[in-house]
Amino acid sequence: MESSDDSEILEHIVRRVFQIEDITYGTNQQAYRVRYRGHLLQPDSATAYDQLSALLKPYQLTPLFRVEEKKQVIYLVSALPAPKPGRPLVNLLMFLLTLVSVLVSGGLTSFEGELSKQPFTAALELFRAGWPFAVSLLAILAAHEFGHYFAGRAHGVHVTLPFFIPLPFTPLGTMGAFINMKEIPRNRRVLMDIGVAGPIAGYIVSILVILIGLSLSRLDTLPLHFPPGHGVQMEGNSLTYLLLKYIHFGQVLPQPASYGNTAPLLYWLRYFFTGRPFPLGGLDVMIHPVAWAGWAGLLVTSLNLIPAGQLDGGHIFQLLFGAKWSRRILPFILVGLVGLGFVWSGWWLWAMLVFLFGRVYAEPLDQITQLDPLRKALGFTALVIFLLTFIPVPLSVIA
Repeated sequence: MESSDDSEILEHIVRRVFQIEDITYGTNQQAYRVRYRGHLLQPDSATAYDQLSALLKPYQLTPLFRVEEKKQVIYLVSALPAPKPGRPLVNLLMFLLTLVSVLVSGGLTSFEGELSKQPFTAALELFRAGWPFAVSLLAILAAHEFGHYFAGRAHGVHVTLPFFIPLPFTPLGTMGAFINMKEIPRNRRVLMDIGVAGPIAGYIVSILVILIGLSLSRLDTLPLHFPPGHGVQMEGNSLTYLLLKYIHFGQVLPQPASYGNTAPLLYWLRYFFTGRPFPLGGLDVMIHPVAWAGWAGLLVTSLNLIPAGQLDGGHIFQLLFGAKWSRRILPFILVGLVGLGFVWSGWWLWAMLVFLFGRVYAEPLDQITQLDPLRKALGFTALVIFLLTFIPVPLSVIA
């Protein structure tokens, strides 16, 4: 319970931006100190929030702007402790470990011939062969995460430097990277800016990397048969990847040897969503490691833009359409991922992750301020990028 003097001071401060209709004081069991219902005195709610937040800072209080039963509401809650400073050495160490892991993975994919039997020499050979892939992939991941980072810093939100995650002896050598927001964004506009900056930056850099990689790649004919114990791994197609291959080579690839009795459009629809039939004997691009890194960048972008939970796409969809619609589409996303799991089993892992963590959405401090037209356009742009980068069958093995 507030003292009478404190209550009057706080009420006087709130009345500078808010027409108060009724006041409720919180108890020990409630999360707020005071609740005011009424309406803002100015149409610019974002500015009103910033003004009130600054006025309440000396009192160690934080305002929350909400809309309840079509009424504007301000809650005053105890201010959260100041975020602890990060530890850049940890970020640097994880980056170096990821760099080594990606160099090795790129080297194992790219090296031709027989590695030296001397461990140090063999490592140098792998690093020399793997650096084009490693630099390309890490540039994409860095663009994505620093997009989030700089957008957060521009809005005064405390965010960590990127944490890169090594995953040695896998095709990519990394599980990607992430940043942490150490405080709650002020409003939807701030959260949208932070959410879209990463995927858009990563998408642009991925396209540039793929174009460079395709210029280093070549076309070749796939075998009709493989010897026992041999095969080839085929990367899946997104609309962006198909378009970039068409721009560079002038063909829709992989080009089958024959469509048989199937109309080309129906063939491509089936192949796009199932990876079948295998285009044995057809023409395909033998991608350079740089192009492989760019393809991986598109995959990472699409995974981050799945419209669920704490993923970038979850934030963006919820900001555009609200939490109610986010919860409504969640079952359809889960069903879609489970269905796609029958053509690529990795989707079952993502279905499990979305099921476990896809119901929690970020709630800004100020939920009265709505998205402006620019932020809405950025959000829809990000959703379009999701459709353009989504790869129904990321990998398939022909043996």
